[in-house]
Amino acid sequence: MTNPSLLILPGDGIGPEVMAQVTRIIDWFGAKRGLKFDVTEDLVGGAAYDVHGVPLSDATMAKAQEVDAVLLGAVGGPKYDSLDFSVKPERGLLRLRKEMDLYANLRPAQCFDALADFSSLKRDVVAGLDIMIVRELTSGIYFGEPRGIFEEGNERVGINTQRYTESEIERVARSAFELARRRGNKVCSMEKANVMESGILWREVVQKVHDEEYADVELTHMYADAGGMQLCRWPKQFDVIVTDNLFGDLLSDVAAMLTGSLGMLPSASLGAPMANGRPKALYEPVHGSAPDIAGQGKANPIACILSFAMALRYSFDQGDEATRLEKAVEQVLADGVRTADLMQAEGDTPASTAEMGDAILAALDASL
Repeated sequence: MTNPSLLILPGDGIGPEVMAQVTRIIDWFGAKRGLKFDVTEDLVGGAAYDVHGVPLSDATMAKAQEVDAVLLGAVGGPKYDSLDFSVKPERGLLRLRKEMDLYANLRPAQCFDALADFSSLKRDVVAGLDIMIVRELTSGIYFGEPRGIFEEGNERVGINTQRYTESEIERVARSAFELARRRGNKVCSMEKANVMESGILWREVVQKVHDEEYADVELTHMYADAGGMQLCRWPKQFDVIVTDNLFGDLLSDVAAMLTGSLGMLPSASLGAPMANGRPKALYEPVHGSAPDIAGQGKANPIACILSFAMALRYSFDQGDEATRLEKAVEQVLADGVRTADLMQAEGDTPASTAEMGDAILAALDASL
């Protein structure tokens, strides 16, 4: 039996630093839990441009199509700001998403009790929060045609088109319902069916998929603007939220800040099942490349580590081991270990990127 395969793309800025801690975690699971991976590493973003002249080489793209999962650090930085749009570092990430057809973006918003006071909302509103936003990632207004800036009479007009097919809505709805079955068994679908025809279609198709295939899952519908309000009022009413590309972009950032730290949050982008039954998958932290602190040992590796935990759960059917890793992170935070972005109280223990990795590995050892 062959080991599951991982392609690691550290990228730019703090990407290599945080990914180095993930590599230590992967090695720990191999040594202590017998969970071994065939790991390869390659370039993406500015790092790839420096070597190949493109933000993602064809050879790296081919590797990404073949492995069981891709784990990415971060891309971008001021060094590349003057590049042509077609070769900017971010285009490497977008190419991965497009060519792997990663249509379901999973963005968890989980608030560890130790960090509940970091949120701008009251502790009782966010403590224990654990919700998941499923955002459609490959269609909608970011991809619809016609689009562009055109001359119309004596002025310019900017056009973007919101477009969804039934099949595009169906597949992301199924992802949300399947996910809900593994969680709290509740889905809230958000759109703007009151003013947008695409929203009417979205609501009808999600309801149809539910009635025909997932009647055991509780389904509600909500207008997306009301959903944003409810996320700030009482977010714990939700379990899984499914929504389109534009609203998912906005609502996932709202949900992220409920936890108090954007730098703590992982994400997964999933596509259709491969021959082995696993979905094509890309896992990455939500945070950016933070070039201002790159190379200084200040970066928080937790979001990248939790992205690997998502890979354990959704790509490798290792839910128990994912929980082990998540609980190790929770224990370290409860013990007051903090990277620079989390320092708040006098009793907190300051930690470098590597020292946070040390602490999480120690907590994993203690879990045995």
